[in-house]
Amino acid sequence: MRLKSFELNAQDIASVDVEALHALSLGVEWPHRPGDWDALRSLGHGIVATDAIGRVFGSAMWFPHGEDCATIGMVITTPRVQALGGGRWMMDRILAECGERRLILNSTRAAYRLYVSLGFEPQAIVHQHQGYATTWAAPVPGSAGAVEAIAPAGIGEVAALDEAAFGAARPRLMAHLAGTAEIRGLRRDGRLVGYGMRRAFGRGTVIGPLVAGSEEDAVTLASALLGGLDGRFVRVDTRQPPGPLRSYLEAAGLKLFDTTKTLTRGAPLTPVEPGRPGIYGLAAHALS
Repeated sequence: MRLKSFELNAQDIASVDVEALHALSLGVEWPHRPGDWDALRSLGHGIVATDAIGRVFGSAMWFPHGEDCATIGMVITTPRVQALGGGRWMMDRILAECGERRLILNSTRAAYRLYVSLGFEPQAIVHQHQGYATTWAAPVPGSAGAVEAIAPAGIGEVAALDEAAFGAARPRLMAHLAGTAEIRGLRRDGRLVGYGMRRAFGRGTVIGPLVAGSEEDAVTLASALLGGLDGRFVRVDTRQPPGPLRSYLEAAGLKLFDTTKTLTRGAPLTPVEPGRPGIYGLAAHALS
């Protein structure tokens, strides 16, 4: 792509030095550490826009979930490239790689018009709660059932519940998280009815995915996952409107920091309905 005074080329994101990617995300004030970039590169595919001497001016990634679904994320452009259409150039390439899959992404305000012009439709608002945890101040409603730690060997049961909630299998993500995250499950009458994970990310710890059959169960799992994290920086991304979960997060010190919009192409977002597994906390914006 030729942009007025210089030319950009698409390069496989796997071939780029992670420090260049880290510098790119720092430039737009995203919290991703080099290790977070490496984890995402192990889970998906993508491109970077580079100039003739290898400087990185943009990135875009997609993450397959089974054969029929994918999420798109890590779409970053420097202001100069964005103003000259670099975002659309990268997205056109990513969409060609995704083929006919149904697609999910979480949009920044700056990119929203671009995604709508590419056929994406708004579905929900993501509420980013974060802060230094103070769980001693956060009351937890009662929930029937027992919260337990789940070992990596139990990821198959977790993955089945996740597929029912997300609407597609995420085997690569589940396998990765089994080795990197702490997992808690909520069991009722011997059956797993909810799960949540926590892992190092960005400035501290992220809680997600968070899957449950009700908002009350989601609060119970969030409380268990916040255990031992008092005084530490924690982030939870949820599409839930005001209610028990977001009230609990606020009381636990995780204030609303920002919002983004979830958009889809090809099929609507799987709804969150009481009585069936639903996504109450995102794995990450890029992984949804």
